[in-house]
Amino acid sequence: MTKSSNPPSSGLPRREFLKTAGAGLAALPLLSRNAFAGGSDKLKVGLIGCGGRGTGAAMQAIRADSGVVLWAMGDLFANRLASSYEGLSSNFPDQVDVPSERQFVGFDAYLKVIEECDVVLLTTTPAFRPMHIAAAVEGGCHIFAEKPVAVDAPGARSVLASARKAKAKGLSLASGFCWRADNCLRAGYDRILAGDIGEVRHIHATYLASELWYKKRQPEWSDMEYQLRNWYYYTPFSGDHIVEQAIHSVDKILWAKEDSPPIYATAMGGRQVRTNPKYGNIYDHFGVVYDWADGTQGFLQTRQQNGCHGENLDRVVGSEGIAHIDGWQQKFAIRGVKSWDFAGESNDMYQTEHDELFAAIRSGLAMNQGDEMVQSTVAALMGRMSAYTGQRITYQQAFESQENLLPKEWVFGEGIEVSIAMPGRTKFL
Repeated sequence: MTKSSNPPSSGLPRREFLKTAGAGLAALPLLSRNAFAGGSDKLKVGLIGCGGRGTGAAMQAIRADSGVVLWAMGDLFANRLASSYEGLSSNFPDQVDVPSERQFVGFDAYLKVIEECDVVLLTTTPAFRPMHIAAAVEGGCHIFAEKPVAVDAPGARSVLASARKAKAKGLSLASGFCWRADNCLRAGYDRILAGDIGEVRHIHATYLASELWYKKRQPEWSDMEYQLRNWYYYTPFSGDHIVEQAIHSVDKILWAKEDSPPIYATAMGGRQVRTNPKYGNIYDHFGVVYDWADGTQGFLQTRQQNGCHGENLDRVVGSEGIAHIDGWQQKFAIRGVKSWDFAGESNDMYQTEHDELFAAIRSGLAMNQGDEMVQSTVAALMGRMSAYTGQRITYQQAFESQENLLPKEWVFGEGIEVSIAMPGRTKFL
């Protein structure tokens, strides 16, 4: 898919929605809608994926709207659901109403949650995102979907189709690209897009982090359960860390280019430190160069290695200035013809995501971020595909790839086959 064939924007564009509703989000009335609990002001919210991020998303949804009631919960594992429920119910007793009959465990838990709710929060292992989004749209639910929205191209195409169905149904679809909701970055990128640094020529992004968690195998776990409890380390489940974590930096690179996808990517990467078999088959570092038809290049460096320098920086180089962004420190400065430093009020970007989603639902303005979430996911997939194969990969190739990473069926028992990609040997499919 080239830029000229890029799908049109789905629903009310993000910037237009913010202009229309953003200034008065807190003041929007709680409108009665027939789709909401039989016409009441109550919004029944379901949590699908009860890990740390999911529990946080549920907290933010509860805080976003006084009419929200956490109504159903689902997870693959009973212990995660129980821990999440205990924390949420003790902190928000008036807005958590999830008796045991609305607590669902297993691969089909998401279907049962969707049947019960008006809004669903999709925060599971990324591999499940496409089918969860599709089922939620079919079930008439508004959606918050964490990033990434897919681990392969068939999943990305599925999500794009679901986004279009959501638009036709008037359903909101919000993504977890949280930096788009940060006051500091919003103000700075508004200036970039308004031309304050002139013509954007180069973007350099770094996401240099440490290793993450690992869960020691227990005797009662099957191979599949062990792998799913350590899903991060398996490309079919996480997409690798360039897709699961550094996708935030990829998303900001595209943001600086007005969400125009690159035409191709050239990448490298490998397993330099994280070589133990317990780390599955993902890499621990990547370097990607993205190219646009106008000559602009985007550079991404990412790694997950302990004992190393860490940073989350972006540099957007224009013909009349340079934007310096430090995401973790919430700093944004422009140096050049129109120098500027962000001096506004900071915010909790995760909370703002949910404030705006629920304001959109209440107002009847469908927030649909489907195009952006798919484009950023495909751009991250381009980087992984290029690094794994050693080939230059175009956006169209990545989007149209036939490689399906998911298991043929989701059952506990035999695990997935693990193989480590070898550049120059691994084939692009």
